[in-house]
Amino acid sequence: MAINKEGSAYTFGFAALMVIITGASLALVSLGLSSNIKKNEADKKMMDILSSINVESERTNAAQIFNSVVKERILLDADGTVIRTMNTDVDPANLEDPFNVDVQKDYKQKISKLVQANKNDKPVLLEKVSEQDVQYPLFRCEKEGETYYVVPMVGTGLWGPVWGYIAMKDDLKTVYGASFDHKTETPGLGAEIKEDFFEKQFTGKSIYEDGQYVSVSVVKAGKAGDSEYAVDGITGGTITSTGVSEMIYRTLAIYDNYFKTQRAS
Repeated sequence: MAINKEGSAYTFGFAALMVIITGASLALVSLGLSSNIKKNEADKKMMDILSSINVESERTNAAQIFNSVVKERILLDADGTVIRTMNTDVDPANLEDPFNVDVQKDYKQKISKLVQANKNDKPVLLEKVSEQDVQYPLFRCEKEGETYYVVPMVGTGLWGPVWGYIAMKDDLKTVYGASFDHKTETPGLGAEIKEDFFEKQFTGKSIYEDGQYVSVSVVKAGKAGDSEYAVDGITGGTITSTGVSEMIYRTLAIYDNYFKTQRAS
């Protein structure tokens, strides 16, 4: 029987077939690209971690350098108890790998609202944060015979998320380096948290005063002076600077539990 190509049934059937074919093609392309996307994201993350300990890398060699410098990937709970460690090469598809913990996703889903609701009460905030089902990755690195511990962190700036890495010296008291980034902060203002002049201020700062945890505060530009526990914020970027300060305090307060255990051992 001849097909009536002039009828509406043919037109709708043909359109439906094209939708199916196009959808299937896009799905195959997406599937093919997903592994590349994951690799690119992993490479960028490795570069940022390495940057916090002043190790330069590019996407073409990030994995090689990372796997040689990062000797142990550690996963902690909120009490500082080690859940597991890994020291094989990173596999971006292995969800058991501490490297693959999505700290930005955890912050958005479980922490950000707590920060907003308790931003003026640090003890209550830390208590509520520690109650969340969140795991915390930590990276033990070795460079030129020295050991460093890199802590990932996420917070909120003026327009969106800010994040970064703080590298601690082997004494687990002194900051060795820092690397920050953002999604939508204002160019020339809050966006400058990723610039060298801001990041390098953290080198040599202490997160303890007289044995008590105090973090490193980001204060009003020009007010840090010679303080061991503060850096100058971004001029005109007060809200972003405050967000970075909150991020550092809250995150390192969680890792402080692990740091104390390590120093006592």
